Amino acid sequence: MTTTYEQSASRLLDPQQAAIGMRANWLRIARTPQLTPSGDWQVWLLLGGRGAGKTRTGAEDMAWYALNNPGVRCAVIAPTSADARDTCIEGDSGLLRVIPPECVQSWNRSLGELILFNGSRFKLFSAEEPDRLRGPQHHRAWCDEVAAWRYEETWDQMLFGLRLGNDPRVVVTTTPRPVTLIRRLLNDPRAIKTSESTYANAANLAPSALKAFRDRYEGTRLGRQELMAEVLDDVPGALWRRSDIDGRRIKENEVPDLVRVVVGVDPATAAPDGDEGLAETGIVVAGLGVDGRGYILNDLSCRLSPDGWARRAVSGIDQFDGDAIVAETNQGGQMVISTIKSVRPTIKVIAVHASRGKITRAEPISALYEQGRVSHVGSFPQLEDQMVSFTSAGILGGGTGDRVDALVWALTQLFPKITRKREATDVRVENTKGFSPHTYVHKEYSR
Repeated sequence: MTTTYEQSASRLLDPQQAAIGMRANWLRIARTPQLTPSGDWQVWLLLGGRGAGKTRTGAEDMAWYALNNPGVRCAVIAPTSADARDTCIEGDSGLLRVIPPECVQSWNRSLGELILFNGSRFKLFSAEEPDRLRGPQHHRAWCDEVAAWRYEETWDQMLFGLRLGNDPRVVVTTTPRPVTLIRRLLNDPRAIKTSESTYANAANLAPSALKAFRDRYEGTRLGRQELMAEVLDDVPGALWRRSDIDGRRIKENEVPDLVRVVVGVDPATAAPDGDEGLAETGIVVAGLGVDGRGYILNDLSCRLSPDGWARRAVSGIDQFDGDAIVAETNQGGQMVISTIKSVRPTIKVIAVHASRGKITRAEPISALYEQGRVSHVGSFPQLEDQMVSFTSAGILGGGTGDRVDALVWALTQLFPKITRKREATDVRVENTKGFSPHTYVHKEYSR
């Protein structure tokens, strides 16, 4: 769909006047860390807490650059195509909100292309498709929420195409996570860094939201990252280390032939105190390669109804030609099986019942990572954040760890020997044909 912005009686200013007015208004209300830095830099890394105003900052910088430089080509890259469109272009702080209508020639949602009156244009890209950046060239790029990008290769492909004009630059707006790309940018001598907390933008946020943030997250590790915009190091005593995950991360074309693929599911349960934000179903797709190593293929975790999460789990089977869904049934019992079967009656479901705590169940799986026997195919930021928060004393900052539970169930199914009970009296297995004893009650359901 293309929207064309024709001149009308409601547009009293010519485009040049409107652009100057836009810039003057921004300079009047912007905080100093939100203003484009001066000096010689290639990357402006703006770390911000949730609601700190980083999207508005990125949009204002890109808008003024495009309006002030006719005919330039700009890339807008976000974790997904929908993020680029819904947040960076059409969002409350997106480009269409900060660029005066007089300055917009057309916006094509289908093509993801915004063209201005002076010939400058913005093209949208998804970080999930790095190869789409192989051909295009740009004068400037806006990279949003890079800590949530699945492939670091997207950054490299963007830089290869950032070669037009005399001084091509990139603006990065993100809530920080201690992922490899963020650490790489923090150590880049040509990158300039600014940081603002959520509270810096308190004047533009609902007081009730700020109070909820303080009550729930202030002083916690998650609050330091998501509100104070701190880049945190690994948690002492955590079962997983980022270095073990990052050091063996691979690309899709590096995955060997797989002898088995399963989808681990940790179904959502009722959230405490009615907080629906915690009712998440963990869904992780994992495979066992011909080389004997494990591969995390996708994280499909979601906050959906039982029918919704069941359909996502089945989609993981279809996407990777999987063999079975491994589902925890502690809270739902037969209902969990029935929910999955209602989506596809013929699908194979392996029901697992946890007989030990999730930290104990996770320990042998974390050992696989230490031994270098598991690789993540791309990046899964939310899953990995949960993993590095698991300690022997519990989950740092609270939370239910649904994504990690799903990962643990999937890898336990692929590496059954690592969880075999040493004491025969503790073995509780049902319908064991074709399987070794596990630390959980094991049932197969198929038709």
